[in-house]
Amino acid sequence: MNAPESLFRRPAAPTSESQLARIVRSNEEIKSIVATAFKINLMALNAIFLAKRAGTAALGFGVLSNELRRFAQDLTQQMASLREMTAESVTAVSNLMQQRRLDRILELAVLACEGREIPGLELVMARAEGAMTGKFQRLRQFDKVLHRALEATGQLVELGGVLARSAKIEAAYGGQYSSSLMQVSTDFADVIDQIKRSLEKLTRERLIKEGS
Repeated sequence: MNAPESLFRRPAAPTSESQLARIVRSNEEIKSIVATAFKINLMALNAIFLAKRAGTAALGFGVLSNELRRFAQDLTQQMASLREMTAESVTAVSNLMQQRRLDRILELAVLACEGREIPGLELVMARAEGAMTGKFQRLRQFDKVLHRALEATGQLVELGGVLARSAKIEAAYGGQYSSSLMQVSTDFADVIDQIKRSLEKLTRERLIKEGS
């Protein structure tokens, strides 16, 4: 019996090793952002304390500091969700790797039995191909969900940038505390820029490359 061409000629998915490497890099960036979000939360608490000391001159800065604290909390929740997604992606990649090993065993069996009629072989090979397609499509779906979540996180970080810039403006009206408030708002802006760079790296680490 000749081996069905579909088993050997179907389009190849990206290597599982490269997918796992992308997940590892994504997890590292996510951990970095979570740590940074915690830092922003502490900075916001410090800013609120400074604003209270400055009194009425820093009312606007105090309001923005509260908003930045909410931003840090929202960001932490968003990153926790992303970590769950990457954990699910690890499972999806592991399943794909297992299916590839089974496919390879089947291919070797087909080659060894070439020229002989084996009842049910067509059905087994069709099921193997369907399983591989299903697992690959599941991984592709994870990638799309993760990418949409990253876009939503990017929008949240843009809001944080706006809040940080507004805090800088308000810091100028802080009277004798103006320089301290300005330093805090500058630190906010620097940390948020750091988060943006991490998000850019995450966005590049797609599990499935376009056209796959």
